[in-house]
Amino acid sequence: MSRYIVVGAGAVGGLLAAQWTLAQVPVVLVAREEPARAAIAREGVCVRRPHGDQAVPVEVVGSLAVARPTAADTLVLAVRAQHVDETLAAIAWIPLVDGRGVVADLPILTLQNGLAAERTALRRFDTVVGVSIGAPVALVEPGVVVAAAHPIVGAAWLGGYPRPLPSQEERHRLALAAAGFAASVEPDIAAAKRRKLVASLGNVVDVFDATIEQAEHAAAALAAEARAVFAAAGLAVAPARDGVRLQVGEVAGHDPRHGAVWQSFAHGTSSEVDHLSGEVALLARLVGVAAPLNAAVARALGGLAHRGGAPGELPLPAEFGFDLVGAQRSRR
Repeated sequence: MSRYIVVGAGAVGGLLAAQWTLAQVPVVLVAREEPARAAIAREGVCVRRPHGDQAVPVEVVGSLAVARPTAADTLVLAVRAQHVDETLAAIAWIPLVDGRGVVADLPILTLQNGLAAERTALRRFDTVVGVSIGAPVALVEPGVVVAAAHPIVGAAWLGGYPRPLPSQEERHRLALAAAGFAASVEPDIAAAKRRKLVASLGNVVDVFDATIEQAEHAAAALAAEARAVFAAAGLAVAPARDGVRLQVGEVAGHDPRHGAVWQSFAHGTSSEVDHLSGEVALLARLVGVAAPLNAAVARALGGLAHRGGAPGELPLPAEFGFDLVGAQRSRR
């Protein structure tokens, strides 16, 4: 039997496992942390939707080895970008129980933000399909996920990496569609992930103490700088695509204004900033161009995370000062 083995029981991983279970797509969820595994084993994945909560009984295990992977399975990597390398190093060489190879021989879907997950996976896996997810989801507590859009829970763009894999892409697109996503195949998934990274820079700004005007200007400046760095490196950014308009409703106890980066700092967990603004700074250094705004943001939030700081503790870095003053004056 072919299954999806979802590694990571956060917002996206938990929602995917629940949605596939509801769609009768064979799935097992690997929740490596005991609180999440125990909660899901006891109560299922609780999906909080605009029309009410839904408890979905999901098959859950504490490790990939316990899932007893076979050559018929597909791995879905749903951990945060900063945890990709350590996770793949721990699971890639686990033998398949049918004796037909190891986990690294399976197709793997990489759901991370940023640009590094696919290349990291390719070090060990032959068949890598990148997936860019756009969905208003959040992890409230272990085993409890907010899905603010319904009946379509989000959008998913996927494609083979480093080149298209037609034999893989369509079956995974159909599976994601069965899970309630508006799913489409991208001819260049790396360019699509750069598009997502540019859009995600607003989530990074969200952590700072800034007025609405300052935040909007800072997000636009970070995005423009990122696009300039990609252009200098000769890397394409996929154009915006017309997609399904999600019907997003209110969910009790969920604040839709704050994204995943803000949630990481609010919950005291590690954040993806090094793989968002930090990725732009890395590429700028490699190609020999300047990216002072993204570098300053990565530095400031890296320090905030190191000392266990929370959202709203820091003003925007001084590097934004001249632009912000100029922008404010121009509006008078």
